This record gives sequence, structure tokens and C-alpha cells, in this order.
Amino acid sequence: MSKSIKLFLNGEFVESKGSNTIPVTNPATQEVLAHVPCATHEEMVAAVEGAKEAFKTWREVPVPERARLMMRYQALLKEHHDELATILAEESGKTFEDAKGDVWRGIEVVEQAANVPALMMGETAENVARGIDTYSYIQPLGVCAGITPFNFPAMIPLWMFPMAIACGNTFILKPSEQNPLTPTRLAELFVEAGAPKGVLQVVHGAKKQVDHLLHDPAIQAISFVGSVPVGQYIYRTGTENLKRVQAFAGAKNHSVIMPDANKQTVINNLVGASVGAAGQRCMAISVAVFVGKSKEWIDDLAVELAKVKPGVWTDKDAAYGPLVSQQAKQRVIDMIAKGKEEGAECLVDGTNCTVEGYPEGNWVGPTLFNNVTTEMSIYQEEIFGPVLCAMSVETLEEALAIVNANQYGNGTSIFTANGAAARKYQHEVEVGQVGINIPIPVPLPFFSFTGWKNSFFGDLHAYGKQAIRFYSETKTITARWPESEIDNGPNMTIKMQ
Repeated sequence: MSKSIKLFLNGEFVESKGSNTIPVTNPATQEVLAHVPCATHEEMVAAVEGAKEAFKTWREVPVPERARLMMRYQALLKEHHDELATILAEESGKTFEDAKGDVWRGIEVVEQAANVPALMMGETAENVARGIDTYSYIQPLGVCAGITPFNFPAMIPLWMFPMAIACGNTFILKPSEQNPLTPTRLAELFVEAGAPKGVLQVVHGAKKQVDHLLHDPAIQAISFVGSVPVGQYIYRTGTENLKRVQAFAGAKNHSVIMPDANKQTVINNLVGASVGAAGQRCMAISVAVFVGKSKEWIDDLAVELAKVKPGVWTDKDAAYGPLVSQQAKQRVIDMIAKGKEEGAECLVDGTNCTVEGYPEGNWVGPTLFNNVTTEMSIYQEEIFGPVLCAMSVETLEEALAIVNANQYGNGTSIFTANGAAARKYQHEVEVGQVGINIPIPVPLPFFSFTGWKNSFFGDLHAYGKQAIRFYSETKTITARWPESEIDNGPNMTIKMQ
């Protein structure tokens, strides 16, 4: 029996009055887990108005009190860690270990939000001119909103609303309609942590509801994670409506393999980074560029990839789960077929993957293409599945040229034992996040998540210090207090006439 997902408006979980609903399905079985409503216009208005009203008082709450709310929240998230991971695995198809990682990376951001007093300190300079001092305050923007994707239903909402709310803003979350159960539970725990009424609102729906957030003049800032076309639309529409926007979009992440790297380390890391989470993560390694003699390792990589088996989240031996939907599976299958048509050598083919007992699952097995060129569709497009493209070049300079010519710049890595090669790569590569002997260089939350080029539209990135700047405004005060104005009290001296 599927459940009805509720809206979270002004401190209450309420049934939507909307007639349109979207089914939430288990990716391994196609069982309908829930129905998510498309919020009505009136419900969207209520969310915005409630957030506006709550901001009037929340912005005045002392920064240490806001930090203590985040401390209580992260404690509850840790207490309910496995419960959240179970909900997440059931609705997204992730393995239990992967789901736990999703939740934990979100908790780490909440812990950073608890450090907000130090992060919101302004600057000061005494005597910028004679008797004049200048100082600045970091103040909240107002109502902010977040639009989050299906692939990290815990981590990415937790990238957004805790940081925004810790800064003194109120927040409206529009999670993915494909897995809303996890964000709903996150909101329930936020209430349990003591969040005041109206500080967080959760609405559901599709493009119509997103457009409301993009056009409502009360919303000051929009955070988004998703595909390139939607990211561009969010950025253009939001900025046209004079909003601050950060839009994280697609990726085609390259790993450069130098011949002096440790062969087994490279193979192990490429397998996990390419097909983990069924390749449905924007930091997955989807292109391996083998330099010089390292191309001799491609056949061994194929052997190891072929051993990897997907399965359901309760299977402890499963390396990854199904793709999120039947549409996502079909797209990946079509891309694999296109790679073959374009002349790439398919060393491992996951097209006809099956998992015993789950014939309806959205399964795609690990897939490896060799002799891929930059003109091929499987190289140019983000596949978002367990597919790795292998290329071979003779020099590090050639590898750098390939990476820098790509339209995306989310993450990259180099495997080498040579410090000079690593230094050259990290300095010259035009990508926001670089790993050295680390396949997926997602930074911890005291740094910022910094994709470049068509992987990001905006100026200030997620979490870390940049998130504080994104969710706040700076007020600069210049003050003069002339000493001649000092009142020393009544003069008791009797003057002679």
C-alpha cells in the first residue's frame, strides 16, 4: 500500500489539495512506494508567505542559538543514520553502504553549519581616516529556495537548507519527485531538533512548482543541482528575475593514468569510481585517459569490471543498485548502442544485465569502452550510468589538452608517483576539483564544492565559506565619533564674572 507524501507548510505536515500526483517507484521492483503531490498555486503562495513571515523573527535569533539548533539536528541525524539510509536505499535503489555514505556526507555539512558564528564574522579597520572607523556585518538575505536531484536525496538537501538557515534565512525545499521520502524524514527530524515554525518549508511537484519559486519576488536566492539543460534554465530564469543563483549541472570527469602509477591501485579505484552508485553521481569517473605504457592495463581493467555485480540494497554483496527509473535505464542502454555504432570497442557490455529474483529492476551492468575518441557521443554526453570510456595518449600534455577542451569541469584526478607530474596537472587543468591519487575528490565541508565551466552556473559554490557568502549579504559601516561631542557631565565649577 503506497503512502501519500505530505507538504510541510508553516510547521505542519499537510495533505496537498492538488489533484496531480507522481508515483514514487522502487527501482528494483517497480513497486509504487508513494505518491507525491504537485502543490497547488495557493500552497506555493502559502509556503513563500510563511517563510517571509518566519524570517522577520528568525533573522533576529542570535547566531549562537542558530548554531545550537544545528548541533541538535546533527545529533538527531546521527541517531537516525541507519533509518535514513534504509529509507533512502528503498526509494533510490542504492546499496545500504552507499546510502549510509549519502546520509553521512550530509551530516558533515550540518556540522559545518554549526560553526556558523565564526563564519559570519565581518571585518574591521580602525582609523581609515582621522577619527573614522569602518567595519562590516554579515547579514541574512531573506527567503531562499533549493531544488534538489534524485541521486543524493539526503546529502544535497543537507548541502542547502542547514547552511542557509544557520545564516539567518528561511528556506523552501523542492526535492526531487523521484525520491521525496528521505527529504520528508529530514524535515521531520529538523522539527524534532527544535526548528521554529516556518523556518523550513517543503513543497513538491515538477516544472510548474519550480517556476513559481523562480518568479516569486520574495525569494532572494536559488540553489539547484541537476542536469545541464535544467541548470541553464534555472540560472537564466532566476537571474532574469534578479535572484542570486547557484546551479550545479553535468559532468564528464576524467582520470589521467600515468605509467608510473600503481597498477592495482589504479584499477581498483577506476572500478569503484566509474560504476559505484550505478554511475549516477556528478563526480563519477566516466573517462580514463591512459598515458604511455599504462594503456597495457586496460585489458586487466576489463577483467575486474566484468566481475562487478549489481543487486538490491539488502544484498551485502551487491556493488551497486539499479538505475533510478526505467527511462534512465533505457537512455543508458541507448548510449551504449550508440557507442558501438560509432566505432568504440566494447570490452565489457552491461546491456543485458539481470539480477535473479528481480526481473523488473532497472539493471545495467558495468560497461567499458576502449579506443574512444572525443568526437563520439559517449564521450561528449554525460551518460549517468555505469559506463567507463577509455582513451590512450602518449604524453601528459596530450591528456591535459583533452581534459581542458571538454565542456565540463566538475572533477578530475591523476594517478602518478611523480610529484612534478601531479604539480603540473593540478596547476594547468581547467577543472574545479582535482584529486591526486584520489579518484573522486569531493572536498570536506570546510572547503567548497567548486565545479567549473558547464558543470556550474553562478559565482559562489556549495557549502564551505562560499556558501556563507551565497546565503548572506555584507553591510559596511563607516563611523565617526568626534571627541568634541563627549559629554563629561554637569560642570560644577563656579565661574568668576
